[in-house]
Amino acid sequence: MTVDALTDVAGLRVGHATCTGDGWLTGTTVVLAPPGGATAAVDVRGGGPGTKETDALDPRNLVQKVEAVVLTGGSAYGLDSASGVMAWLEERGRGVRVGPDPAHVVPVVPAAAVFDLGRGGDFRARPDASTGRAAVEAADASEPGTPVREGSVGAGTGAVAGTVKGGIGTASVVLDSGITVAALVVANAAGSVMQPETGALYGELLQGRTPYPSAEVHEAARRRLAEAISRNGAPPLNTTLAVVATDADISRAQAQKLAGTAHDGIARAVRPVHLLNDGDTVFALATGGRPLADENPLALNDILAAGADVVARAIVRAVRAAESVDGAGGVWPGYEELYGGR
Repeated sequence: MTVDALTDVAGLRVGHATCTGDGWLTGTTVVLAPPGGATAAVDVRGGGPGTKETDALDPRNLVQKVEAVVLTGGSAYGLDSASGVMAWLEERGRGVRVGPDPAHVVPVVPAAAVFDLGRGGDFRARPDASTGRAAVEAADASEPGTPVREGSVGAGTGAVAGTVKGGIGTASVVLDSGITVAALVVANAAGSVMQPETGALYGELLQGRTPYPSAEVHEAARRRLAEAISRNGAPPLNTTLAVVATDADISRAQAQKLAGTAHDGIARAVRPVHLLNDGDTVFALATGGRPLADENPLALNDILAAGADVVARAIVRAVRAAESVDGAGGVWPGYEELYGGR
């Protein structure tokens, strides 16, 4: 039984730490690999990324597998949340072995941050090591195959997608081969997720199954959004993050290709993307439980295509699950509140 989430990839678990109230609107999300780690790669396309340990994922370099990936709010400050995840892993002897004692490990924890500073009202309210530890503990406490909370949670707590509230979204698919491909995203884009003429979500238009909002609903939504923009002042800074994962047994180079093509899913659901002030980053994870067909050198193509599909669908789900915010840091209506009745 699948739950249409990243956790459909056997062995992966997801935990959120959500920080709200008293000037806070931020958080951290951790994707925890099974003990022994997962093959990992990354592709960074935004011109202003906030990342940690991404060089370690280059297929030319030493590290073969990682135990966790961190997605966080707080811009570059929030990358401190990875330190809490590192400490948790070290306590369990999980990481790259660097000495004769099994406890001599260095956990390599790649991380990427979205910009959400000040969205709760306090610019200094951002994730730290304790937030990262809370998120990895939540992941560890979850059962395998658990549904993943979406919307305004974890790293998506303070996310904004264009002029509407962003958040966390996830999706998965099982291919004819039996291989699972899944994604988890933090939708926090400066680009729009909506067609301006109709209010329809770009990601749903490409799926060919979207009834357009009525003209009356769209006009009312436009008035609400215009009012919010006037109250918020400068447009938000941004970044869309994703983890795309599979249970296929693929190499680090193949995982890097998967991370790269998964960016196509962002481009389908957000316009524009990959600008100088974006930090768009996609991590790829492979747990290696299912071999690719040796007789078919193009077997990876199905996984690559599916990766872009689930990323686009996860962005749609993030936006639809996000809850409206009206507070000291700004006003961002939720898409469902604006268009749910169509």
